[in-house]
Amino acid sequence: MVKHVAGYGAEVVDKARAKTPGSKKGMPGPTENPASNLMMADVAIRAGSYLARRAIERGILRGRYGDTTAKRIIGNKSLGQSLMSFGLAKLAIRNVPGALIVGGGAIAKTLYDRRQSKRRQQSEGDQELIERAHGND
Repeated sequence: MVKHVAGYGAEVVDKARAKTPGSKKGMPGPTENPASNLMMADVAIRAGSYLARRAIERGILRGRYGDTTAKRIIGNKSLGQSLMSFGLAKLAIRNVPGALIVGGGAIAKTLYDRRQSKRRQQSEGDQELIERAHGND
């Protein structure tokens, strides 16, 4: 029986637990505090996601620009570019309309790029990424 949880009485916590299916033994994790375990799991997942994203970005860029330039391109990503990516990802995962908006935008951008000449697309993309790689020079 819990005596006090962040301003809630023991009866409120017990009532919530009674409605929740699953083990009453506790939450798995390194501590007995479920909030701490959840926070640690969130940090681990976000860190793993960050590392995977960086590795994928670098792998995509390395084939065309080489390892050193790929690292510089990724390292010189602006705050605006990072916030835009984060915002679009958040919008896409929150609900179906958000996913449709972001997905529709990605399809529209792909179709727009395909209408341009292949050489022009490569030139514009190369110029943007090379400028980012040498942005701090």
